[in-house]
Amino acid sequence: MMDAIAGMATSMSAAQFATEYSMGVTKKVMDTQEAMAQNILEMLPDVSQMAPPKGQFIDVYA
Repeated sequence: MMDAIAGMATSMSAAQFATEYSMGVTKKVMDTQEAMAQNILEMLPDVSQMAPPKGQFIDVYA
């Protein structure tokens, strides 16, 4: 009886550790992906400087 209780407690502790470890790894991966996305966005050129201004001229001959 005591062995069963001790075994169950050990099993639950191991499951809790595995869950916490998995969540920690997942959070780290998400932080890394967020940093990579920010770096990619910083590398993109500024579109407002590349595109011609819109809405300033009206083509009355069309």
